[in-house]
Amino acid sequence: MDLQAYIQSGVVESYVLGLAEDQEVVEIEQLIVQYPVIQLAIDEFAIALEKEAFENSLTPPGFIKQKLMAELAFSYKNNDKANPLMIAYNSQNENTTGQYQGKSSTYWKILAAASVILFFVSAAANFYLYNKYNTTNNKYTALLNERNLLQASNQVIQAKVNNYQLATAMMANPAIVTVQMTDPSLKENNMTTVFWDKSNKKVYLLTNKLPLPGPNKQYQLWALVNNVPVNAGLLDPTCTSLCKMKNVDDAQAFAITLENKGGSETPNLGQLFVLGKI
Repeated sequence: MDLQAYIQSGVVESYVLGLAEDQEVVEIEQLIVQYPVIQLAIDEFAIALEKEAFENSLTPPGFIKQKLMAELAFSYKNNDKANPLMIAYNSQNENTTGQYQGKSSTYWKILAAASVILFFVSAAANFYLYNKYNTTNNKYTALLNERNLLQASNQVIQAKVNNYQLATAMMANPAIVTVQMTDPSLKENNMTTVFWDKSNKKVYLLTNKLPLPGPNKQYQLWALVNNVPVNAGLLDPTCTSLCKMKNVDDAQAFAITLENKGGSETPNLGQLFVLGKI
């Protein structure tokens, strides 16, 4: 198992953030037992996440402290300027039930006011942490998308490099005939290259330059055998480099026409884009 690739796949981040699917959670918890390096990666990401949260933490708004102090001052004033924090303690030593009840009532009022203030502080903190979580989660999702795009782009580039290397090797093979096809009207710079292997009859097409086909249209390759066009295959619109076409036993030329999607039994010479003789 490629542990490095598994860790970099994003499953660790998803697990820590609670975004992993149930199956992924079961899998990673099983792998943790076998591979301590996965647990290490989980701990490192969790620590980094916590560090970022603390580094970007916000001080509660000033009005919270002002409101709390105002409530305490109000209670202090209405209790004949007795220390509100000592009321509970002093009330235990009171011999008069009425005095005890009055001071105890004031004590509980102070606690109620403080509870309200703490509720608002807690709500503000929870709201901040929730927003922080969403921000971190959005950043993580954006990084995953960027990584996926880079991987897809790298795969496309690698495929093109492989195809051009194959094309270079074909041109160096004496058994392969290279046919350059250009616009017969010379009005456009359309150009494609056919590689025809006479030994095994395989045909490959390199689309150097062709305009995008219109809706419900598709390019079709033809091999001219004794001036008779033979269907050599439809060009896959997803193929942007070296494309495998139908095998051709014999040919004196190759041509490409634009046909209705799905191809045609005979070429539409009014839509002849490129032609090349052997």
